[in-house]
Amino acid sequence: MPQSTPHSPSASLLAFFGGTFDPIHYGHLKPVASLAEQAGFERVVLLPNNVPPHRPQPEATPQQRLEMARLAVAGNPLFTVDPRELAVETPSYTIETLATLRKEHGDNCPLAFIIGQDSLLTLHKWHRWESLLDFCHIVVMARPGYQEHLDTPALQHWYDTHRVTHPDALKQKPAGFIYQANTPLLDISATEIRERRHAGLDCSDLLPFAVERYIESQGLYRQ
Repeated sequence: MPQSTPHSPSASLLAFFGGTFDPIHYGHLKPVASLAEQAGFERVVLLPNNVPPHRPQPEATPQQRLEMARLAVAGNPLFTVDPRELAVETPSYTIETLATLRKEHGDNCPLAFIIGQDSLLTLHKWHRWESLLDFCHIVVMARPGYQEHLDTPALQHWYDTHRVTHPDALKQKPAGFIYQANTPLLDISATEIRERRHAGLDCSDLLPFAVERYIESQGLYRQ
C-alpha cells in the first residue's frame, strides 16, 4: 500500500465528478459534499457526459442536462460545472478528458476523479482504464448494495497496491492513489426518478427544487 508523506496544508487538490446527470439529484450532490468535507476538497467540478459509452443514452438533451447541473449547484461555492464533454459528439472517454485536464493544470497539481463503488467494480471495462492513475487520483464513494471487493485477484491487487487510507495523501502527489471515502449511503438513482416521473409520482424529496421546477417546465421524463 502506498505510504503518504507528511501533510502539506498549502497543497490544493482539484476534484472532478463526471456523470450523465439525467437528471442530477441528491444521490449525486450530498455524498460529494460530504466527501469534500471529509477529504478537504475546496472545489468539485461537475463534468456532464454527452454520449456515455457504457450506458443507455440520456432522455434529456445535453443542453437540458447541463442546465439542470447548473441549477442544482447555483449559489454553492463548492461546485462548478464544466461543459467540455458536451461539446464533443463522440463517446465521452474519461481518460481523454483527464489527459486534457492534466495538460491544463500542469504536471504537479493534484487532481482527483470521483466515482461510485459501482463504477469501481466495472472500471476494468473503461477505455484505457490502466492509464487513469497516470493522470489523477481516484476517489471512490460508497454505493448501496454493491460488493466491496473487485472481481479478480489481479484487479484486487491493483486496487490494494494503489489504495491509501487517509485523504491527506491525495495532496502529496499529482496522481496515482485510490482513496475509498466513507460517504453517506443514499439509495437514489436517476433511473428511479425517471420511472417515478413516468408514473406521475412526486420526486421532490430526491432532487433540488430548482431542478424539479426545470424538469416540469421542459416536460421531461413523461410518457
